[in-house]
Amino acid sequence: MLAGAILVDFDGTACLHDAAEHLLMRFGDPSWSDLDLAWARGEIGSRDVISAQSAMLRAPVDEMVGYVREHCPIDPTFGPFVAWARSLGVPVTIVSDGFGLYIAPLLEAAGIEDVGVITNAWRDGAISFPNGHATCIGCGTCKMGAVLAAREAHGPVAFVGEGISDRYAALYADVTFAKDALVDICRRDGVRSVAWTDFDDVRRHLESAAEPPGPVAPLRCPGWQLP
Repeated sequence: MLAGAILVDFDGTACLHDAAEHLLMRFGDPSWSDLDLAWARGEIGSRDVISAQSAMLRAPVDEMVGYVREHCPIDPTFGPFVAWARSLGVPVTIVSDGFGLYIAPLLEAAGIEDVGVITNAWRDGAISFPNGHATCIGCGTCKMGAVLAAREAHGPVAFVGEGISDRYAALYADVTFAKDALVDICRRDGVRSVAWTDFDDVRRHLESAAEPPGPVAPLRCPGWQLP
């Protein structure tokens, strides 16, 4: 086992679909996608995107959670993966820069326990960022910070992700599992990622590999943004 801790993105990773995107398509304003495009071009940070998009969601929380329960299942290989890691004493933590409100209910519905969750907070129709960086306001949840904290507590960190919001975790993780958009992002950033399709792939690699490639770890995160 080459990791002391495993961090996992949620939307499109632990969850088979992007639950935030599903909510915006169902309950948001059509302009939500323009914000995503501006974020992908590097014109705005994810915190600004999440703040603006969350303001579009005025449906009751119960209705939104019910919608994602119906449309956004957890990857069926994730639960067994968590149980395997737990049997080895390796903590698995969800690290998400999404809306936050649906993660715990979806994990509970899938019967998945003993998973930490680091994400943004949704309360009374407003979003806040308790897991953001103390100085940088580029991201809502600082995935770089989550990786560094996990390494300090547990040793080498494995990160599993798939999208733009996972870039900064990948840069600082000891081993990164990438699919979809994250593959090309890692290639551009010089991150030696491991391809994966489901969590059985991740498990097999962690079981067989002897030493992680190590982080790129730039001195300053490329997403650094001051108020």
